[in-house]
Amino acid sequence: MTLAGKIALVTGGSRGIGRAVCLRLASMGVCVGINYVSQPGAAEETLAAIEAAGGTAFTSQFDVADATAVAAAVKAVTTGRGSVDILVNNAGITRDGLMARMRNDDWDQVLDTNLKGAFLCSKAVMRGMMKKRWGRIINMTSVIGFLGNAGQVNYGAAKAGLVGLTKSMARELAARNVTVNCVAPGYIVTDMTSG
Repeated sequence: MTLAGKIALVTGGSRGIGRAVCLRLASMGVCVGINYVSQPGAAEETLAAIEAAGGTAFTSQFDVADATAVAAAVKAVTTGRGSVDILVNNAGITRDGLMARMRNDDWDQVLDTNLKGAFLCSKAVMRGMMKKRWGRIINMTSVIGFLGNAGQVNYGAAKAGLVGLTKSMARELAARNVTVNCVAPGYIVTDMTSG
């Protein structure tokens, strides 16, 4: 099966794992939407790398935790390029700290970006996938979602929730030839993990 000509949206696609995913998809002939929220320079670097290798891509700035922004961004992609065929929910943040000292805001921000963001983005693209009877949603979770880690109760809860979201979405969408899977990497050195 070829992916050439498909349209992908990779959240958190400007750096780290997201950048690697963007580069790989583009090398397979996929037109890649590189989502970022606050670092346009990193997104432009990813775009330039894809174009230098002969690929096609575009940048898309929005906060995955903002329902209005997600809907507007997906509508812009759909209007300009066609519906999203592949969604990689990769956007993620950390706000580490022991639970006894964790601020409520640190809990909320991590759950909003890492779990709610995947829900909002998936919901925004799934109708187009269902209508075409083809789509791929890949959720980037973590071994922390399975094993837990001291000082990361918010991150662990979000990633464990993402596993549950993945399993339930897969059951809902399978009949429409839309697959939903997750990848759970271990520790990988990226900007996010280097402090």
